[in-house]
Amino acid sequence: MTLQDLKYLVALADLGSFREAAERCFVTQPTLSTQLKKLEAHLGLHLAERTNKSVRLTPEGAAVVERARRMLEIADEIEELAKELRDPFSTPVRIGMIATLGPYLLPHLLPALEAELPELKIVLQEGLTDDLLAALEDHRLDCVLLALPLRRSGLEARALFEEPFWFACRADHPLAARARIRPSDLAGEPMLLLAEGHCLRDQALSICNSGQGTEQADYRATSLETLRNLVQGGFGSTLAPQLALGALQGLCAVPMQAGAASRTVGLAWRKSSPRAELLRRIGDLIEAGAPRWLRGQALRAASPANLVP
Repeated sequence: MTLQDLKYLVALADLGSFREAAERCFVTQPTLSTQLKKLEAHLGLHLAERTNKSVRLTPEGAAVVERARRMLEIADEIEELAKELRDPFSTPVRIGMIATLGPYLLPHLLPALEAELPELKIVLQEGLTDDLLAALEDHRLDCVLLALPLRRSGLEARALFEEPFWFACRADHPLAARARIRPSDLAGEPMLLLAEGHCLRDQALSICNSGQGTEQADYRATSLETLRNLVQGGFGSTLAPQLALGALQGLCAVPMQAGAASRTVGLAWRKSSPRAELLRRIGDLIEAGAPRWLRGQALRAASPANLVP
């Protein structure tokens, strides 16, 4: 029994077709079929039921495939470990970022990484939290920048910084002249939130609920830019993380009461990752730079009328 035999079996389980499994594994169909028959003979088990139309795993085959996947994952980890030990910078670091963080953190993060780790090659992917975590668990990403807490086994998470929320409204809004906004000030306030799937929606909704704010359920945006346009159009107000204040041009941005509304931004990676030390260094850079980046955004937003430039 070889790892290649297990790859054939897993491909067959995934695709349910000898032809498609052979194409994925870059072998001929007779070769794949012959090797699987040899594997069955070696194990003394019937692994798949073959018909003219499809292929289905037997219960024994399903049990073997479950363990085969784990073995192949471990083999991939050994390959990754060998590359990392030979040269930590030999392959790009694949970083995922949630959509409400990436565009606003990257202008600060990329220069910091270039200055401290000039040899580092980076591949970036933006998306929703669940999609990014699935890619991380599937070894398609090395780490993910996201909002904590993280409730997934097999992953390690490190908190990097606390990002306050700001209240964003039109300049003629009754709360626009406030120095600070308390959650209780949101009572009865029509709040515009992001659509389902965005973790920022859940965080903002929690803050709104604590102050009896009312979600504008008829309008749900897929980006902060859309939220900005809806607020400008007079459909309600919104909450935005501090690093994203630049996306709210033309609106009035007022800070929330200290400690009343924020999110914890963190970095997550697989506990088994051979690049853990490098990922921790990236985390160190973000943690060290975040106070300065957040302060810069706050200063730009604090014009006399609290108008975002």
